[in-house]
Amino acid sequence: MTELNKILNRANKIVFLTGAGVSTASGIPDYRSKNGLYAQKKTPEYLLSHTCLIREPETFYQYVKHNLYYPNSKPNIIHKKMAAFAKAGKAIIITQNIDNLHGQSGVPVDRLVEFHGNLYKIYCQKCHQRVPYQTYLQSMHHQNCGGILRADVVLYEEGIKQENLQKSVLALQQADTIVVCGTSFVVYPFAGLIEYRNSNAKVVAVNKETISLPEKGIMIKGDAVQEFEQVTIKA
Repeated sequence: MTELNKILNRANKIVFLTGAGVSTASGIPDYRSKNGLYAQKKTPEYLLSHTCLIREPETFYQYVKHNLYYPNSKPNIIHKKMAAFAKAGKAIIITQNIDNLHGQSGVPVDRLVEFHGNLYKIYCQKCHQRVPYQTYLQSMHHQNCGGILRADVVLYEEGIKQENLQKSVLALQQADTIVVCGTSFVVYPFAGLIEYRNSNAKVVAVNKETISLPEKGIMIKGDAVQEFEQVTIKA
């Protein structure tokens, strides 16, 4: 039995903190690795900012449409194993990812916090009506009122929803085990959530690169897909 498997099956209340590395096995590029999305463009922070959305909505729309959407991607083994713990009532997932794959894997709504929002939830900025993401990918203009559509995600210069912050802090305060997976853990305020953890909680990270962890944190350096393939879930 692997170290990760032992840790997860001894836990009663797990919080999974996940980032883009969880979805690379589903064919979605990450952001900050040498081959990631941010390595391809000089100013992604501007192109994904509130300022760009307001000043240059067409530029913003084209960048988002052609760089962020992977509607044919499916949850991989990491998503599925995490979902199994969530469905068993043993885990809550707090994710930086906006790709909807945790939701697709069957995580109950009350056990998933999409910290930065969801690309597949679209609304009109003028009338606030929701529309299917397929409609958004055809046009950034709302056919009903002419308003500009956008995804319900947190852009640069925008704040995290209070509800997501509160749910995340509460989950970490109640957890006995925290598993960080697929994230460089340098983007705030997400990385700062660890400071709100139960002081007795075990902290473990599963990542290809070593990341900074609290004292006594356990670093499992390797491929998260291989690690989660070996995880079994006790009935």
